[in-house]
Amino acid sequence: MPDADDVRRIALSLPDTTEKIAWSMPTFRVAGKMFATLPEDETSLAVRCPKEERDELVLAEPDKFWIADHEAQFAWVRARIVALDDEDELRAILADSWRQAAPTRLLDAYPELGLPQGE
Repeated sequence: MPDADDVRRIALSLPDTTEKIAWSMPTFRVAGKMFATLPEDETSLAVRCPKEERDELVLAEPDKFWIADHEAQFAWVRARIVALDDEDELRAILADSWRQAAPTRLLDAYPELGLPQGE
């Protein structure tokens, strides 16, 4: 079962990613642009997610995903870390959020981090 240490390790393994404390919580940034946070007591993570996809995720798996009230107007979703299936799911979630924040130069330099197969 993934935990906050896994979030940190996987996020920091993504190219040009740094960790910075903001709003009293760890945030992860690619080329200075935030793509993930470990809010509250680090039992959940917040990641970028297009609003349409976010709403579908929350409806399909409400025990795993939800929208924090203060993030409702933004393209972010929360995930309960312990509810994730495994480290592969965590890695996919973080990589997807990283892609949304990464500049084109990084996307071009790391095509293996491109869109998941089938998209």
